[in-house]
Amino acid sequence: MPLLAIETSCDDTCAALLEGDRVLSSVISSQAVHDRYGGVVPEVASRHHVELVVPVVAAALAEAGADLDRVDRVAVTAGPGLIGALLVGLSAAKAIAAPRRLPLIPVDHLHGHVAANFLEPEPLEPPFLCLIASGGHTLLAAVRDRAGFEVLGETLDDAAGEAIDKAARMLGLGYPGGPALQALAAEGDPAAFELPVAMSRDPGLDFSFSGLKTALVYRCRELGEEGVAERRADLAAGFQAAVVDQLVAKLRRALEREPWPAVALGGGVAANGPLRAAVRELCERRGVRLKLVAPELCTDNAAMIGAAAGSSEALAWPGYLGFDAFATGPRSAR
Repeated sequence: MPLLAIETSCDDTCAALLEGDRVLSSVISSQAVHDRYGGVVPEVASRHHVELVVPVVAAALAEAGADLDRVDRVAVTAGPGLIGALLVGLSAAKAIAAPRRLPLIPVDHLHGHVAANFLEPEPLEPPFLCLIASGGHTLLAAVRDRAGFEVLGETLDDAAGEAIDKAARMLGLGYPGGPALQALAAEGDPAAFELPVAMSRDPGLDFSFSGLKTALVYRCRELGEEGVAERRADLAAGFQAAVVDQLVAKLRRALEREPWPAVALGGGVAANGPLRAAVRELCERRGVRLKLVAPELCTDNAAMIGAAAGSSEALAWPGYLGFDAFATGPRSAR
């Protein structure tokens, strides 16, 4: 019998049905309303989740040709994320599971990004090194088994995706900024402006993107409004290159510290073409297998939550009725 998974950690309302590592259906409803604000507004996101979660679950069931009577477990993102948004998904999951006395499986959102690599076709089994880069998180994870991961390094300030969105806003590209910045950068010269690759001399595996963001602010001030309009493509190309260079540099350092048989990417930034190409080149040089999940599994989705649920603790009824969501999590999801 299938597992129903729900994901509402940010602004995407998601539901999926899985049998083991096979995805029967996956529905993602993105809230386009946030582009007018230049970023996700937590209260607005929560209200839209309330409106969308029931029809999204219904759509996932219909796509899989199933109904709730066939579901034997319910998995849901418990955190980290926007607390109001998480509570909507958790409440919906409880409302589905409790009347049927079904087990409820709370899942760590970051574990979900790791577990997306377990899904068919061509699932990747541990051990592997996973780079997760998204709007809310940037970290290197050591994945030694399916049950969790160890954080080797993480961002000290902005996440990579957050920095990209802020850069896109500075360049007048709107929100979300990733796809637009990549498209504009393809027309520019990444060497036209000197933008710093932060932490390049730091021996650790942590990341930092706030300095790069500040450097772009200064470049834009120096150029003025007309100058920015004329050089937007070059600024976008330089900023994107600096983000990719730092991510790849830390990944290279992690591979030098410990021999890993495989590398995987996760999170929305993992859909970035230049990043995927740079990591592919690195892995080919080192003779390491590279797992690139489909772009729709890089961004937030419920299929990855269902994948992580397979190795997460299930809570029995009625004990989970008092279970709560969490906005931030520990360094190690173990």
